[in-house]
Parts: sequence; structure tokens; C-alpha cells
Amino acid sequence: MRTLAVAVFALLFLPLATAIVAGELAGVAFPDQVGVDSRTLHLNGLGLREATILRVDVYVAALYLEKKSSDADEIIRSEQAKRLAMKFVRAVGRKEIVKAWNESFEEPASGSTAALKDRIATFNSFMTDMPNGGAMSFTYVPGAGVAVEVLGATKGTIPGADFAQALFGIWLGAYPPNPGLKQGLLGKSDR
Repeated sequence: MRTLAVAVFALLFLPLATAIVAGELAGVAFPDQVGVDSRTLHLNGLGLREATILRVDVYVAALYLEKKSSDADEIIRSEQAKRLAMKFVRAVGRKEIVKAWNESFEEPASGSTAALKDRIATFNSFMTDMPNGGAMSFTYVPGAGVAVEVLGATKGTIPGADFAQALFGIWLGAYPPNPGLKQGLLGKSDR
């Protein structure tokens, strides 16, 4: 009788558990979908940020889109709601985070960042030290801007589709932090 009860439980509840968590990478799990401004965003892919020549794991990122895509340029330019969520797998100081953002915004493919200067400064002011296990996300809603959430607190919204394109271009543009990260976010990872 006990075996039958366990089998029935497994049949009824395990499919629900697997539907809740869609992706896992480096021991970090993300849900299959998230709700944003009455829209449903679907997990497009997961990528691992590795730093230095030693390939030290820094964070796992998840890209959520209204319509899944493997075309980076289309995703960057699209006027759909989208979210990039990160969970850190090691502690990273605020100074390192801001330096990385500034270097990424200045990549040649980003174009001129002069018009974004004040918004990048505001964005950087939202950053804090990230502990191992800490999370942050950037959610773009057309017409509203990019909502920034750090360690579970909404820090503010940065307006402009141009800012959203530059921000998502950090991971999906020509010069991502590491190629495997971009490929994973596009759903092309071989992990």
C-alpha cells in the first residue's frame, strides 16, 4: 500500500514540480516563465558568466522573452517585454560590477553612449555589493523603460528604448562578457 501511495504521489505532483523550474545551470535554477506587466515571458536560455583566463564562475543569467528567439539582433531591437535575471554564484563587489557595466557600455558595437551618460550613472547608482546567492534583474517594458531590481528590492526604472538596447546589448551584442554566456541566453548552449 505504501508503494502505491508513493507512486500516486509521484505521478500527481512531480510533473508540477518540473513545470515550475525549467532550467538549471551550474546548480542555479530558474522558472519556465515569469509574469511582467500582465504579460507572460518565457525562458529563452541560460548562460554562465565566466571571468578571467581561469574561467571563474560569476553568475548564471536567464533571458526571458515574450516570443522566444535565437536572433540576438532581433532580441536587442525588439519592442517586446524582456527580462535578464542573474543569480550570483560568487560574491562580487559594487566597484567591480560598475566597472564591468561601464566597460561593456563602451564597447565599439554599442555606438555612442553620450546620450546615455546620465542614465548609465543612475543605473550604476542602483548597484551594490552582491553576495554569493544574490540576485538582480533588468526588465524592459516598452513605453516604461528598464526596471532594475537588486537583492529583491526595486531600485528604479531607467527610461528609453535606446537604454534597453544598450543594456541588453551587453550580453547579446558583438562583445558579450564571454561567448558561452551569449550562446546560452540564445538557447544555443551545448551544456
